[in-house]
Amino acid sequence: MNAVEHVVLVDENDQILGTEEKMKAHELALLHRAFSVFIYRKEAGTVEILLQQRYAKKYHCGGLWTNTCCSHPRLDEEITLAGRRRLKEEMSLDIPLRRVGSFVYKISFSNGLTEHELDHVLVGEYLPNQSIILDPLEAEAYRWATVENIIQELSINAEHYTPWFKPAFQLILEDLCLNC
Repeated sequence: MNAVEHVVLVDENDQILGTEEKMKAHELALLHRAFSVFIYRKEAGTVEILLQQRYAKKYHCGGLWTNTCCSHPRLDEEITLAGRRRLKEEMSLDIPLRRVGSFVYKISFSNGLTEHELDHVLVGEYLPNQSIILDPLEAEAYRWATVENIIQELSINAEHYTPWFKPAFQLILEDLCLNC
């Protein structure tokens, strides 16, 4: 992997405009392609989502809870394959993924960086007997949480979650028909 990471710049219709160095794209608030992976399992009649707590020293949102993993695809990398690659790198899980939707968001942080992403939401079902081994530079902890517990936590302590988590989670609820 290159020492300098690049992101794929896109318009709001996900049409590629070029690439830019990752940190520069965040400094200039350039819209770029991203993905958020959600892994779920069914336990005793309930659905649980695998959450990760971001590494405290990440360039933004360190220590916050978020979806199973998230990142940026490489140029010409299919989005579900990019998600599967990062899931294996961050959590040591190899799980097929499917795309459930996307949304655009923009949020500025106190360190001068801005996330302006077209975020593709990906989902996959946990395969039994897989071990979860975290990349310590990406995540500090993980936990399984029921959908009901997440909804309650978001209503009481939304600040404990990344800014993109809530809209991405809503797409997961709709896809899995968990709020029907």
